Amino acid sequence: MKRHIVERELTPEGPRRGGAARAGRRSVAVNAAESPLAWLHARGHLDDRLFEAGERLRADYERAQLSPSVTMRWGPVRIRGGSNAGLSPSERQLAAKMRFDGAIARAGSGLEDILWRVVCACESLPDAERALTWPARSGKLVLRLALERVADFYRISG
Repeated sequence: MKRHIVERELTPEGPRRGGAARAGRRSVAVNAAESPLAWLHARGHLDDRLFEAGERLRADYERAQLSPSVTMRWGPVRIRGGSNAGLSPSERQLAAKMRFDGAIARAGSGLEDILWRVVCACESLPDAERALTWPARSGKLVLRLALERVADFYRISG
């Protein structure tokens, strides 16, 4: 995993983005390249099974090219081996979209919001909780429930 260490000022709401801390304030070093899911896993908040489920969901999200795009993709299509080796690029994209939709559906109503925000959009848990107008520190429990269901969908054993 690549590292991009930046200084963030500590505030009552958590680390403040942007510049170094002001005089008399505390700051922390943060790896800005680390995903929220990897951060939770590295600190023992998610076990390997749940982390793997989240990584597979994000991989399907990226393979299905579901993130917003402002222009046409002009990059060359790279074909690699693996379980999808016999499929065309369009078929691989559709297969990833079907897996992603199935995993999100398996997570269930009310859980897909936090799952998408943290795993796919890489929002931090506090940011996702604020956006969903949830109480602080409630997102971790709901995310774990959603990842349990996604791990079952992908048949990841613990």
